[in-house]
This record gives sequence, structure tokens and C-alpha cells, in this order.
Amino acid sequence: MAKYFDVHPDNPQPRAIRQVVDVVRAGGLIAYPTDSCFALGCALGNKDGMDRIREIRHLAERHHFTLMCRDFGQLGQFVQINNALFRTLKAATPGPYTFILPATKDVPRRLMHPRKRTVGVRIPDHVVAVALLTELGEPLLSSTLILPGADEPMTRGWEIKEELDHALDAVIDSGDCGVEPTTVVDFSGPEPEILRKGAGDVSRFLS
Repeated sequence: MAKYFDVHPDNPQPRAIRQVVDVVRAGGLIAYPTDSCFALGCALGNKDGMDRIREIRHLAERHHFTLMCRDFGQLGQFVQINNALFRTLKAATPGPYTFILPATKDVPRRLMHPRKRTVGVRIPDHVVAVALLTELGEPLLSSTLILPGADEPMTRGWEIKEELDHALDAVIDSGDCGVEPTTVVDFSGPEPEILRKGAGDVSRFLS
């Protein structure tokens, strides 16, 4: 049964945030709000958590997981970015964008795309998500919480608790969050490629 945390959207209670992070550090899988929509998250080294995300979402082996990062300094530790791209990404963060980039040696191999050696990264513009990442001190391995066959992601904490109580260890509810998944941009090739058009303006990435 998943623990349920009702957290203030603007001033998240530190005790609740610490308790959720304790769940993550103990190997748990959580659902948490972001500026785009709810996400599933677990610790970077949590292979079981990763497998549980795959099972919940029916994901293929080549699915790009996302490293949800606290800030640009943390993001830069896990992906390779040249100076020109740095300026482009910096201008778009924090925000509802996921960037596919070549992974550094700090990314566990099982988190990378098996052929391209890339990984997704993003910096959310959401108070509760940032509080979680700050307390944790490292990225959350994440994936959008949209169930198989669903047209839209889940957006209400209490509904997530009811639907996935058996599959999660904690749910954070801070009221309304975004209802549209992130825009996903692949920067691993010679030209940017929009893999998913979601929240956010895609024109800033197209020449």
C-alpha cells in the first residue's frame, strides 16, 4: 500500500519531503508532481524500481528514461553538452522540456538507450519536485505517469493512489499540476529532432 503525502504546493513541508526521500533511498517507487504532469520516480541505482516503471507503463527496452535534475549544474554531470548547446538548453530551463543527449560515464549503462548510449534529462519548474531533488541530492530516475492505453497522463494524486496503490510506495499530492507531457527534443544527432510535441514552445529548438 502506497503512503500518501498531502504537500503544500508553494511551501512543501520539510518533514513530508524528508519522508518521501527516505522512501526513495530505501528502494521505493514514488509518484510525484511536476510542471508538466505527474511522474514516476526512483533512485538512480534502483534496478527494481526501473523494472517496476517498465511494468506499470508497459515500456519497451529502448524507452528513454529521464533523469530529473535539480539544476543545470547537476544535469551537466550526466550528459555531454558543447558550448552552443549549453546556451540553448540553459535558456529553456527550468521548464517542460526533456532533452535526449549523449550520456557521461556517471550514468549507469542500463539507463542508457542500448544502441545510442543516450539518456533523457530535464529540470522541472515545480516547487515540490525541486524540493524533492534538493533533499535527495541526486537526480530521480523518472518517467511520465501515463498508463497503457490512456490518452492522457494521470493528474490527480488521490486518483493515482487509488489506481496504483498496489504498485507504488508513495504518492505526493500538491494539488493541480501540469496536464501535458513534456516536449522531448533529441540533440544526439546532427540536427535537433522533436520526438514528442508537448508542453512548451518547440520553435526555440528549430533553426
